[in-house]
Amino acid sequence: MSGNAVLGSGEWRYEPVPGWGEWPGGWALHDTAAVAVDRQDRVYAFNRSSHPMVVFDRDGKFLTSWGEGVFTRAHGLFFGPDDTLWCTDDGDHTVRKCTLDGRVLLTIGLPGKPSPYMSGKPFNRCTHTALSPEGDIYISDGYGNAAVHKYSPEGKHLFSWGGSGTEPGQFNLPHNIACDAAGFVYVADRESHRVQVFDGKGKYQGQWNNLHRPCSLFLGGGKCPCCYVGELGPALAVNIKAPNLGPRISVLDMEGKVLGRFGELGTEPGQFLSPHGLAVDGRGDIYVAEVSHTAWPRYNNGAPPPARLRSLQKLRKV
Repeated sequence: MSGNAVLGSGEWRYEPVPGWGEWPGGWALHDTAAVAVDRQDRVYAFNRSSHPMVVFDRDGKFLTSWGEGVFTRAHGLFFGPDDTLWCTDDGDHTVRKCTLDGRVLLTIGLPGKPSPYMSGKPFNRCTHTALSPEGDIYISDGYGNAAVHKYSPEGKHLFSWGGSGTEPGQFNLPHNIACDAAGFVYVADRESHRVQVFDGKGKYQGQWNNLHRPCSLFLGGGKCPCCYVGELGPALAVNIKAPNLGPRISVLDMEGKVLGRFGELGTEPGQFLSPHGLAVDGRGDIYVAEVSHTAWPRYNNGAPPPARLRSLQKLRKV
């Protein structure tokens, strides 16, 4: 795919920006699990290298890094309305609220002390964080649990919901979470191939189907509220390279109708290996975080990934 190729159609058209992102010599992001953009369109790449948070300007110029010695395994990242970052670390079972320069303001969870597997209690490899309009905190708890937990703004546990299964309100790896201005909560129920919708009390409201392993969510506002969904490709040997299953990005309206969809397997600009995190800046450009090193062996007969493998790319809105 050419770096000048335009992805998508209609209002949802994007041009890949080849080679976006620079950092000091010898550095590499390795797997970039999540990405966020602040009010100045600075880009925060939460990744699994020795420099967990790498910050760029919108043109990809390296600005700074932080989080060294703090985070065990980057997973989820959410930019809060008070100019803070909520960093979900599934490696040590915590969520940390941080300033934009990395100072930790609040830690939820006990570092290195997971709850029992599938107990429904916080946390066993939590995955992502979202905030309600009132500032309450929702945390999806997906790898060793099947639950969503709600906390007060001060970090007090209020209640939890979920459980392992396929019924409404149950989860099969709740991998990402978002909350809209009306207080509805959206959970990417990854291995059930759906996004479930709840009210602020955890009551099931409906679900979006026709998705394949929805992994990342980003709610876009403006004149046309929508949800950007990063979908993982197949993981089974029998369908690993089947068409129309991703990896891809879908843009949905707030009823779950597909507005735009693009992407295919590959390492060229505009192609994907594993779109694990998404963010959209003030100009509508999309930043895609990928756990490329983890995905590479799956698509290459178990071969180890190359040393330099892209895990963060920018798609410019056309």
